[in-house]
Amino acid sequence: MTNGYERQMRRAAMPLVKEMPASERPREKMLAQGAGALSNTELLAVLIASGSGTDSAVSLAARVLAAEEGSLAALSSCQPEDYMKIPGIGTAKACTITAALELGRRAATMPPSGKIPLENSRDAAELFMGQLRYLKKEVMEIALVNVKGELIMRERIAVGGLRSAQTQPREVFANAIRKGASGVILAHNHPSGDPSPSKEDVAITKQLVKAGKILGINVLDHIVIGDGRYVSFADEKLL
Repeated sequence: MTNGYERQMRRAAMPLVKEMPASERPREKMLAQGAGALSNTELLAVLIASGSGTDSAVSLAARVLAAEEGSLAALSSCQPEDYMKIPGIGTAKACTITAALELGRRAATMPPSGKIPLENSRDAAELFMGQLRYLKKEVMEIALVNVKGELIMRERIAVGGLRSAQTQPREVFANAIRKGASGVILAHNHPSGDPSPSKEDVAITKQLVKAGKILGINVLDHIVIGDGRYVSFADEKLL
């Protein structure tokens, strides 16, 4: 149990936010200078909002970053239960951090308001890379494209374990039929970071290609996402 002396020392090392000069408080600093002026710790402190016990929001934020060695990339792959292992971070704070990072990922990968072309495997990989490369579980997503090869929408269709994200043709093609898509591009991640397709990846893709032909919807590619790398089934002649 932390004694009074230890609490005093901790407080001296990291003052409560209300004890900081107004210009150094994260919220006030953001309002005065913009979000870009805040450090990663200060931005997290704004999300955490309040301290816990003798710990300020800033000290809790520093603790969260230290748990992932200061890596925002590692932080973005955490789930609420990971944050809740950190003393002082409860359900509300953990969910707030997770939600904010997920919004950031979505904003970073959101296409502009106009239709964007998916002309090659690089275009497709860039569409999925930002969201899929850091996930700890395999996730299957799909992009629907029109006859011009432009993106109609993307959606997540399956979440699996560390090794597989099983999906069925009806899940893949349901929205493609409703949206009148001409083709689809499949994508899933490998949490290991190695994008080399497995035998299961090849088998599932062949099954979906056959189903698509029956429905008149082409499977244009299957992108396997690793850590900053990808493999395209179309480029590798695996379709």
